[in-house]
Amino acid sequence: MDAIQEQALPEAAARRREGMRLLARATLAEFSAAWEAIADRPDVAPVRGPETGLVMVRGRIGGGGDAFNLGEATVSRATVRLASGEIGHGQMLGTDKDRARFAAIFDALFQTERHRPAVEALHRLIATRIDAEDRRKAEETAATRVDFFTMVRGDD
Repeated sequence: MDAIQEQALPEAAARRREGMRLLARATLAEFSAAWEAIADRPDVAPVRGPETGLVMVRGRIGGGGDAFNLGEATVSRATVRLASGEIGHGQMLGTDKDRARFAAIFDALFQTERHRPAVEALHRLIATRIDAEDRRKAEETAATRVDFFTMVRGDD
């Protein structure tokens, strides 16, 4: 592998990781609409799942101290292979196997030059929705904010 390919690999991996993060937050409606919008949908074969299970959530004392088991979380995951050979993985919190399968499909589609623009459009749609939800939550929280201040008595 030459130097240019080595530099491109971490950036490509980071873009895929960011895409998978967004896909894990997508709704079934967003997935369905994006899937229906693809005119030349490829054949998709399951490799694993979709299946639901538990993962151990770990925490750290004080944020950086010793690790401890906080508890378990339910997750769903799936792995698919496109007819062209790309393998996609999807995993998310919860028990929605359909969303996990769609996440795996769109992860695999992201790896193809032909379908990447459609997947990137889905990523932007999800990111926009998440930003709007975060802003709404921040506004709701700000409405309940109480400003405390210290009053000084004027008896100097």
